[in-house]
Amino acid sequence: MNVETRRHLHTAYLVRTVEEQLLQLFAAGKLSGTTHTCIGQEMAAVALAAALDRRTDVVVSNHRCHGHYLAWTDDPDGLLAEVMGKATGVCGGLGGSQHLSASGFFSNGIQGGIVPVAAGLAFAKKLAADGGIAAVCIGDGTLGEGVVYETLNMAAKWSLPLLVVLENNLYAQSTSQSETLAGDICARAAAFGITTFHGDTWRHEDLMALLRSAAATVRNECRPVFVRVDTYRLAAHSKGDDDRDPQEIDRYKRRDPLNQFLANEDTADEPELASIRERVARAIENAAQAPMLDLAPGSKSAGGAPALSWRLPSTGAGTQLAAINRALGDWLAEDPRALLLGEDVRSPYGGAFKATRGLSDAHPDRVLNTPISEAGIVGVANGLALGGRRPIVEIMFGDFVALCFDQLLNHAAKFHGMYNGRVSSAIVVRTPMGGGRGYGPTHSQNLEKHFAGVPGLRVLVLHGRAPIDTLYRALRNSIEPTLIVENKLLYRERADGALPASYELMETAEPYPTTVLRPSGGKPDITVVAFGRMSLLAEQVASELVAEEIGLELLFPLSVSPFDARPLHESIARTGKLVVVEEGTAHFDLASEVVARAVEGYRGASRLRVRRIAAQPRPIPSALTLELAVLPSAASLRTACLELYDE
Repeated sequence: MNVETRRHLHTAYLVRTVEEQLLQLFAAGKLSGTTHTCIGQEMAAVALAAALDRRTDVVVSNHRCHGHYLAWTDDPDGLLAEVMGKATGVCGGLGGSQHLSASGFFSNGIQGGIVPVAAGLAFAKKLAADGGIAAVCIGDGTLGEGVVYETLNMAAKWSLPLLVVLENNLYAQSTSQSETLAGDICARAAAFGITTFHGDTWRHEDLMALLRSAAATVRNECRPVFVRVDTYRLAAHSKGDDDRDPQEIDRYKRRDPLNQFLANEDTADEPELASIRERVARAIENAAQAPMLDLAPGSKSAGGAPALSWRLPSTGAGTQLAAINRALGDWLAEDPRALLLGEDVRSPYGGAFKATRGLSDAHPDRVLNTPISEAGIVGVANGLALGGRRPIVEIMFGDFVALCFDQLLNHAAKFHGMYNGRVSSAIVVRTPMGGGRGYGPTHSQNLEKHFAGVPGLRVLVLHGRAPIDTLYRALRNSIEPTLIVENKLLYRERADGALPASYELMETAEPYPTTVLRPSGGKPDITVVAFGRMSLLAEQVASELVAEEIGLELLFPLSVSPFDARPLHESIARTGKLVVVEEGTAHFDLASEVVARAVEGYRGASRLRVRRIAAQPRPIPSALTLELAVLPSAASLRTACLELYDE
């Protein structure tokens, strides 16, 4: 046995020793949660790490990530402390067993979701032209996920330096591959024109050579390669949940290369193996004594929340659509890291609503048409962001964000927090929502409430006077993922349009300000919080009620999550009456949060009186007359204001 092979087996032994100790700690009740070991599969991780360049490459893994992490980083201390929930863990104990981030390494526990992220990292490597590649590790069970095929298509079409390593261990958790997998594994990748290789962990020296060749092909030819690695998991899927045939497991135990290596009398007493066991024991002891991460929020200042500052809005000329187009163009022109991705965004089409018209003419290499693959597009954007780029994604209709919900919820919004601030995922996803055009139940919804409660994701809702230039300037410095909800009927509106008679316009001095219209003389009678297109209805009703000497103070929040309640509290302190109007459906909605925050912060002498207005909780009809009956109207808002005024 040569020196290199022996070294690789020692690395595999380190992986197995760590994982066996983890299982013992779980059995002793010293760990919580779960862990997914790769016992029996170690040589796949070792061979992959040996084939890559730690100076330029990146590895992306899944829930069964310990082997990949250890083979890549040689950091049992960071892994053990992480699984034990200690501050000295690689992610401060926040990520745990499945969610790890180190130099050139990322893992996440959602099946399939990491594949487009890895493609995005590969895309960033291609743009950097540093010779680096991205490798992504998946299991055969992951082949049931549609986003895998979305990614294979894009990786092949865009010639991304992506190495896909599929560890084929024959089971998806407890279910045999024979029950769930149709067709040939390699043929799936080959269908996209991707070169495939096939090896196994039992002939591990051949596997080393195969993966080196595959990685070299990816690196030298800048195109994806797919490698199937047959292997077998000797331990349970997760701790003790194993109902496979014991005789089958025993056959593979005897065949396992590490077991064979350890059974050899010439190697069993190697000092290197004893050193590895001692190293792992010290790491466990050190982790046991390490402190937990302090998650207590910092103490608030004696004055509580800072006082609001106000400024006059700076609104650009032209329609909202023109302002969005101009802001996107400026970002692309001034920041070489920026890319714009979406369906039909290039010239001559320029997007379904023409927000990207002409941008590809000026930036042909950074404005890209994508397949109809919403999850894959946003996943690639997540990887681009991890790779230091500033991706902007257009989703053609807001209804389609449901297809990329996993990438926003479980990836973009999680990375910064679960990796303990090691990375940012500063993607921008912008999409038009809203009804009023007769597009029907799947092209007219307002779905922002489904995203507004996601920690780590900023949700912006454009209203009729939204300061487009201001918010896009703020986005350039953001480190958080952002969803921008536009409105189809607001595209033609102007932020600098005439105000209701006797009203003045101000906004908070914040990166994502709240815009306020208040009567220029006298105390307002009612506070109205209006989201999105409902700002137009609010201004219409305010104009009408001037004649009846009823003054409304209109608040148009731009950031709905997180939501700055300070303007709301200032306003209801003056009025004691609140109406909230949104275009989305009623119940568990944006208005509910506004009302809750209003009640929490209200200090008025009398009871706070509240009304909520929203769309009926039903699919939006296609027929325009029926659609208008379902959506909020100026008449319904006016009625609510008058009722509240008379109370």
